Amino acid sequence: MRCENTEEELSAAWVPRDPLPECGEISIQDPVDMNHTKGGLVIFTANSHPSSREMGKRISERLGVELGKVQVYQESNRETRVQVQESVRGKDVFVIQTVSKDVNTTIMEMLILVYACRTSCARSITGVLPYFPYSKQCKMRKRGSIVSKLIASMMCKAGLTHLITMDLHQKEIQGFFNIPVDNLRASPFLLQYIQEEIPDYRNAVIVAKSPASAKRAQSFAERLRLGLAVIHGEAQDPESDQVDGRHSPPAVKTTGAIHPSMEIPLLIPKEKPPITVVGDVGGRIAIIVDDIIDDVDSFVAAAETLKERGAYKIFVMATHGILSLDAPRFIEESAIDEVVVTNTIPHELQKLQCPKIKTVDISMILSEAIRRIHNGESMSYLFRNIGMDD
Repeated sequence: MRCENTEEELSAAWVPRDPLPECGEISIQDPVDMNHTKGGLVIFTANSHPSSREMGKRISERLGVELGKVQVYQESNRETRVQVQESVRGKDVFVIQTVSKDVNTTIMEMLILVYACRTSCARSITGVLPYFPYSKQCKMRKRGSIVSKLIASMMCKAGLTHLITMDLHQKEIQGFFNIPVDNLRASPFLLQYIQEEIPDYRNAVIVAKSPASAKRAQSFAERLRLGLAVIHGEAQDPESDQVDGRHSPPAVKTTGAIHPSMEIPLLIPKEKPPITVVGDVGGRIAIIVDDIIDDVDSFVAAAETLKERGAYKIFVMATHGILSLDAPRFIEESAIDEVVVTNTIPHELQKLQCPKIKTVDISMILSEAIRRIHNGESMSYLFRNIGMDD
């Protein structure tokens, strides 16, 4: 099926009304003021799904340029075909790709388009992936593989010279690339949403649904001057060290492989205590923060725990809203009052199924990153006040 541009807005995302503290130079009232770019800029969207092309339209409008002419579609045998329909010789090409439901097709579309631009003699090719696919598979799992490293190698081999992404699941993923990677942050947009859209946010407490997300919650709490609470308990954390590759050998004594006089002590298995909330949430607004919300079971369980502890309103804030399977229905039936995610991933269908889901537009910072890279300007302004733990 060939993809045609649609002029209709697919969704209404919340847009900051004033310049962000970390992006003070960026004006959304008059986009042209921020978008003085030199010639030779081409922006492509590598996704054949119409709703996934919305991000490319927003970015090109802010930069005051038209989207490049390219056809991306699936053949009858499910092969991906890409046809670049304008010259990119000697130009700076930016390939914007948002992850659709078919993540593997999404990756192939980008790789093929990047390689087509490389063989067409583009001067530079920058990938813009607001959400980096397979980012959760960045650690060794028993006898599995580190898929994030594989994806990074494929992108570099295809011809990427730079990558722009947002809130990687683990910052160490940047080390899988041998090209520059700019890992932008969505927290300024989410923080501003809290300040402007939650009237009594001063009576809120930032909550980490597990100790693994405590650093992110601490960053939000310190910037908003709010209290911090951490949920710890019996729910098994899929990111725990119990599935680390270091535990892959069989946990049995094998006397044939070692000297009889040697006994290697076995690691005592972990056992989580009954679920507890470290911090006071009674009579407060609870704001749960994380980077990805996909399977919402843990968020729903956390919301129920917070309700039992006396929280009277519960918000969930996340950068990437994958919201797969029956997530919208579970959210609608849960104690969660509102789920706020950015538009790094299209989720229009989920919003129709659940009015509790709200969207924050982050195309502003992606547009500014593209403008600065194309004009050869420093990117440090977009990382102001961001510490090593953020």
